[in-house]
Amino acid sequence: MKQKSPWSWIPTLYFAEGLPYIAVMTLAAIMYKNLGLSNSDIALYTAWFNLPWIFKALWSPFVDVLKTKRWWILFTQFFVATVLACVAFSITTNYWFQISFALLFLLAFSSATHDIAADGFYLIVLPIDKQAAFIGIRNTFYRIAMVAGQGGLVMLAGIWEKSLNNKHLAWSLIFAVTSGTMLIVAIYHFFILPRKTNDIQQTTSNISEIFKGYADAFVSFFTKMPLKELLAALFFILAYRFAEAQIITIGKLFMLDPLEKGGLGLTTEQVGQLYGVVGVIALLFGGILGGIAISRNGLKFWLLPMAIAISLTDIVYVYFAYALPDSLIIINICIFIEQFGYGFGFAAFMMYLVYVADGKFKTAHYAFCTGLMALGVMLPQMIAGKLQEFLGYKHFFIWVMISCTLTFVAIFLIKVDKNFGKK
Repeated sequence: MKQKSPWSWIPTLYFAEGLPYIAVMTLAAIMYKNLGLSNSDIALYTAWFNLPWIFKALWSPFVDVLKTKRWWILFTQFFVATVLACVAFSITTNYWFQISFALLFLLAFSSATHDIAADGFYLIVLPIDKQAAFIGIRNTFYRIAMVAGQGGLVMLAGIWEKSLNNKHLAWSLIFAVTSGTMLIVAIYHFFILPRKTNDIQQTTSNISEIFKGYADAFVSFFTKMPLKELLAALFFILAYRFAEAQIITIGKLFMLDPLEKGGLGLTTEQVGQLYGVVGVIALLFGGILGGIAISRNGLKFWLLPMAIAISLTDIVYVYFAYALPDSLIIINICIFIEQFGYGFGFAAFMMYLVYVADGKFKTAHYAFCTGLMALGVMLPQMIAGKLQEFLGYKHFFIWVMISCTLTFVAIFLIKVDKNFGKK
């Protein structure tokens, strides 16, 4: 059988990984903003959606030992498409917030399970040199899904809000489009995803063996390196994105808030255009360049430059808050810089997770790492709304820059083999 090129499935697999995440974490936030919720409520409620990604480590070993990764990928993609369709219907009901919140939480759980299978499939199918070479590609297409959501879909929501004069109906259609997109990708993967002999389906006849495998995967994560190195690794995973996590939601709400509230006063459509065109180009350059750089010089060489890229570019929000520019050209240039730095710097973070997860239970261990990453995003995100309302946008974004120091402390504590990631 002819070997399928990674280019035929890695871009779409990680687009499918990013699409439901952005539906839960960004589309929901902007929708709730447009439908009347406060910044603090939005930040708090959407932060709870991180829980499935935090605790996915608890069920990740079952994905490792039950069925194949390919089976889990297809099952969760079809299920996610179904839940998105239910969300679309719920938005037009009388209890739209309660029902949509419950469905979005279920969507988060399904998406987190898909992440386990997709990341595990990536790790077992590709050799380590190709993992490094494609780390930028997979991150880029993950981000493209996010930008398609916070860009293209948000822009479309803005257009439909105006033309339909019905915000609930507009957002219902947005989630219907998202559901249809996910369904198309799932059907494509049914035919395209490679079948690998090392994507092993375990027997389910011996329940004790399944739980033993679960226990072995869990315990081995905490014994695979000396305690000092383990603590440094855990701190890195939790702290690397501490500053950036506070901007994930608040940055977009800042763009939408009117000038009298300290925001830029952009329309929903303008925010969609901003992240959907300029953002995607910047992420493409940053993500791909980051992956290529690591594959040539190794992860250790690029840790500091990439930490600088993902952290210090957040200063554009300080400029926005103080200058309140009304020029879309200037705003686009600044977002290009910030998104490029995000894409470039995020490559180092994801490659370090691969480094920590490497070993016998790499699927489960990678899920542990990404679960901790989600916790590192959830905690600062939960307090970001209250902090912003207490400090105001100007002082809030200054605080974000101060909190970048945690990123630099984290990179100097960890140990990485100087050759890891090189071709």
